[in-house]
Amino acid sequence: MSGRFVGRKKELDALQKKWEIPGFQMVVLYGRRRTGKTTLLNKFMDGCSGRVISFACVERTEAELIRMMGDAVLRGTHPDLLGTVSFDSFDRIFEFVAKAAKDQRLIFLIDEYPYLAKQCPYMNSLIQKFADHEWKDTQLYFILCGSLVSFMRDEVLGKNAPLHGRSTLELKLRPFDYLESAEFVENYSVEEKAIVYGLTGGIAKYLEQFDSSKPLDENIRGQFFDSTGYFTEEQIKTVVTGERQNPTAYISIISAIASGHTKYSEIASASGLGDISYYLKVLAESEIIEKRLTPKTYYILSDSMLMFWFRYVSDAASLINAGRGAEYYDKVVKGQLHHFMGPVYKEMARQYIYRYSGTKRLPVFVTEVSEYQDTVKGEDRKFHQVEIDLVGYSGKKAVLAGECKFRSKAFDKGNLDSFLDKVRYLPAANPYLAVFSLGGFDSDVKERKDILLVDGEDMYRKKVEGTT
Repeated sequence: MSGRFVGRKKELDALQKKWEIPGFQMVVLYGRRRTGKTTLLNKFMDGCSGRVISFACVERTEAELIRMMGDAVLRGTHPDLLGTVSFDSFDRIFEFVAKAAKDQRLIFLIDEYPYLAKQCPYMNSLIQKFADHEWKDTQLYFILCGSLVSFMRDEVLGKNAPLHGRSTLELKLRPFDYLESAEFVENYSVEEKAIVYGLTGGIAKYLEQFDSSKPLDENIRGQFFDSTGYFTEEQIKTVVTGERQNPTAYISIISAIASGHTKYSEIASASGLGDISYYLKVLAESEIIEKRLTPKTYYILSDSMLMFWFRYVSDAASLINAGRGAEYYDKVVKGQLHHFMGPVYKEMARQYIYRYSGTKRLPVFVTEVSEYQDTVKGEDRKFHQVEIDLVGYSGKKAVLAGECKFRSKAFDKGNLDSFLDKVRYLPAANPYLAVFSLGGFDSDVKERKDILLVDGEDMYRKKVEGTT
């Protein structure tokens, strides 16, 4: 398990640059749970020479929150006053902070801010008042951090929100990409690194559960298929539902999508629910599912850890509790890992395309990458279902077509011919072609110099020859 700080250089640099600018600064940091927001802020604050007030909100009454924040403020500014000074309102606390930051740099972090704002609905307006007046001419470095993405986006940063326009830095912390995720398991092969990315979706807390000094199978057995592992049913419920009402509905919907029911009617039927519009909207806002519109609307799980858990772990709960989870993994699940990794490898290829788009390695600019599905009429006058793993667009124009194979076997001429046949039906003039194959390519395919060929080693090579 990784105990060191990994990645986030861009975010650290942004925080540091604001720190170096004198005067009041307001930072808003948000993102899904367990992406490493607090770890990032702690790393940043450890490197700062100023005083720090760090307050983590919890579900408490207003009076308790006032007491807890007041104590945090005193610990960070005047620890000698703890136990002798108290506050009767957030106004008094914020006034105290303004005086403490009058001439000296002071960090004031409110973590998990949505808990505070929901308990005290006036909080956004109160912070607005202090940001516009009492804090304006101070050296305060104020940070609001939250995991409820929709709340932070709409109620804190939204154009109709009281705090709109007050922040000087807005950071959305996203899961690590596949290259960054690999830094957590440096001892693994490229195939194993990819599988770990698939099992974690790049979420920092999940990545920390993997110890690359141990075999990958041992990590999977211990973390997913053991009752003492990290990815228990209770942990999954927390990820899916948080504090939402009717958690069973959300779990049923995710289970339905993981089982292959991707259209609205299919999900509603499989989950046994009627109108699921609200639940789908909430899950999409939480970035757990993604709604795709081309050419017909369907839904996918954007969290690959949940996909794995609901597809392979959930049904084995009784076996896991009986101590037979490892046996179930070895005999049933392990052989299906490459199948599970199919959609994950497409996501990895998408990231690769964005990374090298417009370089000598991939000499077309791509602004959007998506899957392609359509029913077309062929030369035989019959209708054919055409599915292309990746289509890259520049604006609305299709400029790239890609194929992905996560398997040990080399991509051969038969695979290539099948891919080229599908590309014929794509409404695009001479799209650039790219093939991503974990197991590499046979000699016939390697002769094609007009196609970008990316094997597993290429995917993880941080500097690829032929790029700028």
